[in-house]
Amino acid sequence: MLDFRMDTFLSVCHYMNFTHAAEHLNLTQPAVSQHIKYLEQKYDTTLFTRDKKKLALTPAGEILRSALETMRNDENTLKKRMRESLEGKQVLTFGVTMTIGEYTIVPSLAKFIKAHPNIDLHIRYGNTQMLLSYLRDGIIDFAIIEGYFQGDYYKTKIFKSEEYIAVASANHVFKNPIHCLNDLRDERLIIREHGSGTRAILTKTLALKNMSVKDFRNLIEIENIHTIVQLLKDDCGISFLYKAAVAKELKEGTLVQIPLSDFMVMHNFTFLWNKDSIFSQEYEVIFDELQRNILI
Repeated sequence: MLDFRMDTFLSVCHYMNFTHAAEHLNLTQPAVSQHIKYLEQKYDTTLFTRDKKKLALTPAGEILRSALETMRNDENTLKKRMRESLEGKQVLTFGVTMTIGEYTIVPSLAKFIKAHPNIDLHIRYGNTQMLLSYLRDGIIDFAIIEGYFQGDYYKTKIFKSEEYIAVASANHVFKNPIHCLNDLRDERLIIREHGSGTRAILTKTLALKNMSVKDFRNLIEIENIHTIVQLLKDDCGISFLYKAAVAKELKEGTLVQIPLSDFMVMHNFTFLWNKDSIFSQEYEVIFDELQRNILI
């Protein structure tokens, strides 16, 4: 069980504000300050810095936050497993992005479910940033994501590599010949929302070309891949998606890949969980089985 002052520290990390943390914990602000001072004396380091009244974690504070979050989440998982042992079953809760959940993992997941009849699964869908938040807060045990993240906080395994392409309706008529990314500036771009790994990959790739999503003629943001694909089929614009998400439409010929000389992207789908978790060995076994099922 975490010391109550550790809970105070994590609450301050969450709100980055002593007053808000005190309100959440039903404590006075001086009490919160006293708890943080105790921890700084105990570990002989400074945990927070203040710059123009803005609170920030020091490198030592980041290390403590990461360790305490893992300890708290492991403790909650341990309590849950002990309750489940009385019922003779295990519950796994994990998260996947929409692309991975709907276009990649289902065949592998089906084999896993059949092989483990006593395991209950709770699967959460969300964009990459949402799932990382769930992981930090202990809402899920592990996640399979497609975007970027701070690797220092997680144990990671490459689940699969997938091609990321530019795509449009087979009936789309371009105003000018298309050879490279710059030639697409006059197009309407349909993309995922902020926080989506699918969008983050495009944003980073464009930045390497000194471009951004704002360079396109029009921009449509949508939180649902199915809607994006349907709008592409209806010739409402172009998009950048994982090939797996439009494999069916490419095969049918309703959508086509836009050939670009300067856009050839492969990106990893990453299986990850909180670093140094006491359940790491269990998650590695699950990863091995899910990944192996993809290849069968």
